[in-house]
Amino acid sequence: MEDQGIVHLYLQRSQQALLETKNKYGAYCKAIARNILSNYSDIEECENDTYLAAWNAIPPNMPRKFSVFLGRIARNIALDKYGYNTAKKRNREFEVILTELEECLASPNTVETEYEAGEIAHLINHFLYTIDEQTRNLFIRRYWYSDSIKNISKMFNMSNSKVKSTLFRTRNKLRDYLLKEGINL
Repeated sequence: MEDQGIVHLYLQRSQQALLETKNKYGAYCKAIARNILSNYSDIEECENDTYLAAWNAIPPNMPRKFSVFLGRIARNIALDKYGYNTAKKRNREFEVILTELEECLASPNTVETEYEAGEIAHLINHFLYTIDEQTRNLFIRRYWYSDSIKNISKMFNMSNSKVKSTLFRTRNKLRDYLLKEGINL
């Protein structure tokens, strides 16, 4: 079923919308959650919570791109779950990702940095469109989808060291760009 048809089912409050969403995007939502969480039951819970959140969000929201809408919901739910679980256990791969980005982003410990978060997001998006497409895709796969270096290497047919060095250089460029734009890190 096409995305517009699925959204239409949500607008009609038809429970068929949930089944169609699961059939078309279940693996996608699980993949996003799996890259952040390490426990299978947490991943399944995240997937189901994504469907519930979509149900509650449509209406009033009308997603332009349904897959991106679901991906964002799944990612945010997985990040919330990760934060909840952090005291108990850690997903080593996701810890590495957070550590990699630490140097580029300010710590959200003040009201000012919370306010700047929207500006920083805008600047990061702008920065991503100033770099070549492959580098942008590598960056997004790593820091949005939380893919491992190994998986990214396979996806882009590159060596692990090439992926790591590209990401390292891109993070440095991002840090320099943010500093140039007046964001104190």
